[in-house]
Amino acid sequence: MKKQEIDHILTRMLDAFGNVSDLNITSGRPFQVESSGELTGVEMDPPFHELTPFQTEIFALNLINQDRRLTDILLREGSCDLSYELPGKARFRVNIFSQQSNYSIVLRKLETKIPTCKELALPEAFYKLAQEKNGIILVTGSTGSGKSTSLAGVLNEINEIKSVHIVTLEDPVEFQHPHKKATFNQREMGTDFDSFGGGLRAALRQAPKVILVGEMRDRETVDIGLSAAETGHLVLSTLHTVDAGQTINRILGMFNTEDENQIRIRLADTVRWIVCQRLLPKVGGGRVAAFEIMGSNLRTKDTILHGESEGKTFYEIVQAGKAFGMITFDDYIINLYEKGLITEETAIAYASRKGIVGRGIDSVKSARGETTTDIEDLEVDIDYRKNK
Repeated sequence: MKKQEIDHILTRMLDAFGNVSDLNITSGRPFQVESSGELTGVEMDPPFHELTPFQTEIFALNLINQDRRLTDILLREGSCDLSYELPGKARFRVNIFSQQSNYSIVLRKLETKIPTCKELALPEAFYKLAQEKNGIILVTGSTGSGKSTSLAGVLNEINEIKSVHIVTLEDPVEFQHPHKKATFNQREMGTDFDSFGGGLRAALRQAPKVILVGEMRDRETVDIGLSAAETGHLVLSTLHTVDAGQTINRILGMFNTEDENQIRIRLADTVRWIVCQRLLPKVGGGRVAAFEIMGSNLRTKDTILHGESEGKTFYEIVQAGKAFGMITFDDYIINLYEKGLITEETAIAYASRKGIVGRGIDSVKSARGETTTDIEDLEVDIDYRKNK
């Protein structure tokens, strides 16, 4: 299989449907694309009803293109990451992985246009994120929830308003930012540095004001990230967690128990914002983002220092911080339902606390004059328990 054939297949997959986010190549299945969250097979000429293990392996080897480092990582660790460019069409973040001794490939399509906070319809708090001078900002969520896109919007906002040096450490580089007011140096793991920890340590000697770390994967990266934030840098990064409380606990879990108090103190001093996001199915097709946003205040710092307790949970802190740009997933989901962007079923399914969202939806329905229950024909039983 030649590069021209690979490019032809990828082009055919991209053009098969609108809004394609991922390409999936798995043995035993046809070529598939993920469009608006749904995996769908792609018709080819000649047809591929079921890919063989040999075909997926040849496809993988062509993408690796005789790179010894990537081949070694794939054989040693069972998976490897790389980037691939379809000239004039798209760039991909590629993961090749072994499953039951066969190879599978997932290609995530990377946007070429830098998104703005306005185009992404991000909450007002994101503009405050771009104004921060130091500390740590964490954007969290599951794989494919749009964390990198949201961070690209924040970096673009910084690029528009500040003359600063920005260093990004990515695996691979997703959005290629132009130099506007800021100066960008974007480094790719494997090509420009070996690990996030090593790249971050080197970045401290490169005089940046803003550092983007693709992912806080291990204790070393978190430790150096905290040190960078403590020495006046603004550090932006991602974690695979579902809410603010879990984010703090995940970081604490990376360290030994005897280090917990020290890490709590450092987190309380450096954490500026924790933004969690989920993508929800949108009415009429496509997806819409929902956010939970927690900023830093005295209550946040106290809870990070001493842990959550009755009446002092991160959820309650975020609920009480609406005036400062904070919002819970549940309130954001209710707003999306009120705007008609998601259905009631979607709202309940993605809620953190279903009771709160249920009551919120009932309030919206009442304001619209709609019924809030399907119970009908209720009447008072006047003769109940009367002696006959």
